Amino acid sequence: MNTQLNVLNVSQNHFVRGGSDRYFLSLGELLSQQGNLVVPFCAKSDRDQPSEWATHFPPAADFESPSVMDVVKFHYSAAAKNNLQKLVSGKRFDIAHLHIYYGKLTSSILPVLKNAGIPVVQTAHDYKLICPVYTCDRGGVPCEACHGKDYWRAVVNKCNRGSYLRSAISMSESYVSRWLGSVDAIDRFIAVSQFSATRMSENGIDPRRISVVPNFIDIKQFTPHTESGRYFVYFGRIERVKGILTLIKAFMKMPDIPLVVIGEGALLPEVQALAAESHNIRFAGFKNGAELYSMVAQSVASILPAEWYENCPLSVLESFALGRPVIGTRMGGIPELISQGEDGYLVEPGDADALCATVRTVWEQRGKPDMRQAARRKAEQEFSADTHYQRIRDVYDSLRGA
Repeated sequence: MNTQLNVLNVSQNHFVRGGSDRYFLSLGELLSQQGNLVVPFCAKSDRDQPSEWATHFPPAADFESPSVMDVVKFHYSAAAKNNLQKLVSGKRFDIAHLHIYYGKLTSSILPVLKNAGIPVVQTAHDYKLICPVYTCDRGGVPCEACHGKDYWRAVVNKCNRGSYLRSAISMSESYVSRWLGSVDAIDRFIAVSQFSATRMSENGIDPRRISVVPNFIDIKQFTPHTESGRYFVYFGRIERVKGILTLIKAFMKMPDIPLVVIGEGALLPEVQALAAESHNIRFAGFKNGAELYSMVAQSVASILPAEWYENCPLSVLESFALGRPVIGTRMGGIPELISQGEDGYLVEPGDADALCATVRTVWEQRGKPDMRQAARRKAEQEFSADTHYQRIRDVYDSLRGA
């Protein structure tokens, strides 16, 4: 039986804005359910979920209308450092688990944890460790030019929204963060895909300091449907790097096969205009929770046509849990999740014709239950909460000498 631990769970948001926030909160619940004491440490926000530890949350920089002082706080937060110092001085912690802490909390918190002698784990939800803008994407093309240390290249290439100023801020924050210990102060990095682990090690991080632990879902929240489905579904952000233009172009060539697009994002007006004359493509807007899962469960399959380095997308795990196969691209960590011809298919990114051919194959075979059953089985066996807890606990214990 595992010893109960006091875990400091650190992330910038105590509310759900994106997938990393969802994981951070879900992990906290999972650790608590297993008898551990979990203390969150996040930046203060009006959107925060209730927490008895909220009095320790520091104010964060204003990213909506930033002042010069906010730019300074983006690099170094004295409030985060001081509040964390008070928290760890009054409470013993066995482990600190970091998520996306930079930006709002900043690397100012790292020396506090090291001086307190707390083993530090970080889940790498994005590519911040090797890319100043976190995405390894430049103009829609994968890029690793900075090599985890040559951050000045982001300015030369205007990687942050095509702006020299924004890119310069990203560059300087990356140098300051590295100086404060964003690599050296972390005892173990958790990569959520082998792809991410390889990228990290190839960009200077010792592979012995990296453990691969995929994301997880609470399988009990998902009821698989046995029906064959009535349409294909995409759910996620409507952005160019997600391959949404390729997806729309593919379905414009298949007017007899319906597609439902769920989500919102900067590219939505453009793709709506592109698909304006197509009667088989429907935009459903943003959905979440039971409404989202019901719509996904009624699909033939979900499609993730990503054209950037997806890491371990929850949309694939959620589709599997609902008994829906997935058509994904050979990008990032996606191929690690999908077994070709068993619980989904893989196609080359940006290839609308290949996507068309695969969609039609799945559509014509939609009456067969094999792929739906295989998808659900994989979710139960590889991505359940119980499996995830043991993997995470193994990482914790390896640092504690347990």
